[in-house]
Amino acid sequence: MSVIFLLIAASTVVALFFLAVFVKAVKSGQFDDDRSPAVRMLNDHLPAKPTDGATSTKS
Repeated sequence: MSVIFLLIAASTVVALFFLAVFVKAVKSGQFDDDRSPAVRMLNDHLPAKPTDGATSTKS
């Protein structure tokens, strides 16, 4: 029966740890911008611009 009290105490400590980490993440602003990460992947690749205007195709 004493094992159940140990497990309850351990799970409470782990839950409080995760709660503290979550509160720290919210206060630091990690969840402020939830729109741009979903759209950022669409704008990663910009169109390639020619550097000298000539193409390097040889025949």
